[in-house]
Amino acid sequence: MIREFESKLKATNKVMELYGMTETSPVCVSNPILGKNDVIIAISQSGETADTLAALREGKHKGALTLGVVNVVGSTIARETDAGVYIHAGPEIGVASTKAFTSQVTVLILIMLLIARKRSMSVLAGHNLIDELTKLPQKAKSIFAQSHLIEEIADKYKDKRNFLYLGRGINFPVALEGALKLKEISYIHAEGYPAAEMKHGPIALIDDKMPVVFIATNDLIYEKVISNLEEVRARKGIIIAVANEGDTKISKLADHVIYLPKVCQALLPLLAVLPLQLLAYYIAVKRGCDVDQPRNLAKSVTVE
Repeated sequence: MIREFESKLKATNKVMELYGMTETSPVCVSNPILGKNDVIIAISQSGETADTLAALREGKHKGALTLGVVNVVGSTIARETDAGVYIHAGPEIGVASTKAFTSQVTVLILIMLLIARKRSMSVLAGHNLIDELTKLPQKAKSIFAQSHLIEEIADKYKDKRNFLYLGRGINFPVALEGALKLKEISYIHAEGYPAAEMKHGPIALIDDKMPVVFIATNDLIYEKVISNLEEVRARKGIIIAVANEGDTKISKLADHVIYLPKVCQALLPLLAVLPLQLLAYYIAVKRGCDVDQPRNLAKSVTVE
């Protein structure tokens, strides 16, 4: 055990030496572990977000390559990054960004595709992904066609005080986004959480008054999500599931199911987030909230 510890200590010292750190160097925002072989991608709708800009400048100071993914042309982040992409989503009037979020994720997928093709992805796999991407607008229409169902769900649970959003893997950030939108515009407390961590705390909150939103798409960890869903059902939680078309198993377990057309895993967030944004919108409207100008929020956070 002592030898193993000494080996790990030597490895740590090599990393510190590489980045010009000493044993007393603080690892914090003022001294991040960054170097000339690292890349920082700054994502901001406005291009003026103060904390993102501060991190970007610190990264440049450390010699990292900086890329910007912004919406506002000529914004500070766009000017100060080494390179980047304008998402061209058009003016985002609402404080709680929706189309900017979708456009940002799309750009990140394209960056991922570019890097993958330069490394190991085949031409065929690249073409297939692009083909799937071009079909997304049509697939999104099938989700909007379920707006009446989502509105009915919103009407039924608009007065609940708490919501829990659960997802695994690539669906966890989607759960975070769904919870964020609900709390931003409806003022209902909502938390996004990894479904795998549900038993480490959130399960204590579940009762017959708690709506739990599952992103339960049919992938390699589908059965694990189903297991989480059964745990919630056993505790009489209200289950709202986002699942793939043709999934008959989920309908037997959930109180409500919103179906997504099938799409490759990498593009799933672009579709899975749509019903969650619609749910937040309808709940906010039915509660009489201003969905474009939520209280206490600003479009651009220009101070830290």
